[in-house]
Amino acid sequence: MSELSLTLKKTIPAPVEKVFDAWLDGAMLAKFMMPAAGMTVPKAEADGHEGGRFEIIMAAGDQEIPHSGTYLEVTPHSRIRFTWESPHSIDGSVVTLDFTPAGNKATEVELTQVKFASEEARDNHKGGWTAILEKLGEIAG
Repeated sequence: MSELSLTLKKTIPAPVEKVFDAWLDGAMLAKFMMPAAGMTVPKAEADGHEGGRFEIIMAAGDQEIPHSGTYLEVTPHSRIRFTWESPHSIDGSVVTLDFTPAGNKATEVELTQVKFASEEARDNHKGGWTAILEKLGEIAG
């Protein structure tokens, strides 16, 4: 099942530079990395360059869920690729974000994640990433 993948697209009402930079900034990550209603991000740190690491703690009530990864590719304003390490992912899971200007100060973000333990895990991540992209759209616009 590790060959499962998902791809999502979302148009964000903000310039590509702003949307791209949000993914590399801990303070911004803390504002939108919320995969479900009622979650918070008590910690988000990012060393946003190739080889750098990020750490995000998502919280649901008293439960803290750690997420981290290594930036594999950072191509300014067009692509970010990073490993995705969490209690709900498997080794080798990678997220790729492609950013495309979408006219009138908007940005299309295409998110692809590869390697899931099961179809259920993939579907749960799809819901989480959808919520995260929605939240990014709310705060970046």
